[in-house]
Formats: sequence, structure tokens, C-alpha cells
Amino acid sequence: MKLLLLCLLQSMLLAVGQVFLKLATHELLPFGWHWTFWRSVLLNVPLAMMGLCYGAAGLLWLWIVKHYPLSQAYPLTSLSFVFGILLAIILLGERVSVWGWLGVACIVAGCMLITLK
Repeated sequence: MKLLLLCLLQSMLLAVGQVFLKLATHELLPFGWHWTFWRSVLLNVPLAMMGLCYGAAGLLWLWIVKHYPLSQAYPLTSLSFVFGILLAIILLGERVSVWGWLGVACIVAGCMLITLK
């Protein structure tokens, strides 16, 4: 159960990082080797937040991998897809097809099977 909770947190951090990445792309200027582009990168708050989320998720993943079997932990990272879809709906107003929801159900069912003892 502790593994599941840790992987839920790690997956949520990854999904929140993806939302910040999506928001950051709206503020970036077209790529170029000039100061205005790099300033838009360096002053991009959502991009910095994405980095913090990914960094925290990475550190948590290091701890998880050290203390739990990879064969159990790694499949649970697929929960980030579930959180990504939910956050896209809630925060970005995106729509998900029936097939998308079926995929979410398959991921959740698979994770439940993996966490059974």
C-alpha cells in the first residue's frame, strides 16, 4: 500500500509537470539563437515549475526504486497517464473520447492487479 501511495504522488508530480510544460509552451517565442528567445525561456515561470515537478518526481523515483522491486514499481508509473488526462480535462478544458476512458480503466485495473498481494 505504501508503494502505491508513493507511486501515486510521483505520478501526480509528473502529470502536473506536463500541465506546466503545456502552459510554458504558450509563453515561449519561436526557437532562435537570439537573446529574446532565451529570455523567454529563462523568465518562463511555468517552465520553472515544470522543472521543479520533474525534479521532485525524479528524486522520489530514486527512493522508490531503491526500496521496492522495479517489477512492481515501474508499471505503477502508468498512473501518470491517468492523472494527465484528468488534469487536461479539469485545467485545460480538453475532452476525452470513450476509447480514452477505456484506456484509463485498463491502466487502473492493471495497477490494481499489480498491487494485490
